[in-house]
Amino acid sequence: MMLSRWLIFLPTLLSLTLTPWSARANTESQTNNCPAMLGLPILDRIQRHRIANGETVESIAAQYELKPETLIGMNPSLQSGLTPVGTSIRIPPVDGIEVRVQPGQNWNDLEAIYKIPAAAIFDNNGCLVSPPLVVFVPGVIWSRTNPEGSGTVSSVVDPTLNPVPGYPLPVEAEPILRFGYTRLNSGSGEPKFHSGIDYKAAIGTAVLAADQGVVVFAGDRGAYGNLIVINHAGGKQTRYAHLSEISVTLGEQVRQSQQIGRVGYSGNPDSTEPHLHFEVRATSEEGWVAENPEDFIRAQILGR
Repeated sequence: MMLSRWLIFLPTLLSLTLTPWSARANTESQTNNCPAMLGLPILDRIQRHRIANGETVESIAAQYELKPETLIGMNPSLQSGLTPVGTSIRIPPVDGIEVRVQPGQNWNDLEAIYKIPAAAIFDNNGCLVSPPLVVFVPGVIWSRTNPEGSGTVSSVVDPTLNPVPGYPLPVEAEPILRFGYTRLNSGSGEPKFHSGIDYKAAIGTAVLAADQGVVVFAGDRGAYGNLIVINHAGGKQTRYAHLSEISVTLGEQVRQSQQIGRVGYSGNPDSTEPHLHFEVRATSEEGWVAENPEDFIRAQILGR
């Protein structure tokens, strides 16, 4: 597991993160013994929201700074696409999925399945010696492929074997917000997972396809704003968010470095400066798992 996949906590949590999870786990009993800064397990901090007239999954997700898929995965009643007024739904504090742990699985097994650091899963689920029956895996986006969340990864994308061969902007740009736990949730004040990288760029800058592939989404997507999603060979996907313009259509075949849109500030951006939010995801039975884009771009640079 490459070091860049490990969490980058805020400075106040850095000393906690540098302690290996296994060392912490070996000293804990089966209770919530996490340091106070980490708080209660994610599943103990679930809120309830009663759907009001006119609300949609997207509008509720934006209200809590979550992705719509997170709410759908946590609430099977939303999987029909309907939001009945008066329905009470579960709201987690961060994006991720709720999964059932198989007998004998440990924290390292969960890391291998979901490609999320064991330390992150451990810290978000009570810092227990062994995983409980149900855990919350941060950073994984739910999909309809396997809504029960009990399978294993069907394909793993290795950045060294399947890098991103192109770059999403005409010239190399400054990262202003990196992948991982890099910021505070503006509402709760707790660390929040950032599923991509924000590249500083002026509004109107051309956005380029980082690899050839097929457009599977092009339009408004709640907090993402104007979003383009492209599926690539080898179980890889890239996402381009907060655009001002979209130049491709659903189902279109695009080539590497083709202009697909322009930088904007639509949706609910995490960074205050104009930027391109860029993601790389790997397919799994649990959905499209967020990977560190810098691993994939670095791999193609080193491979030149």
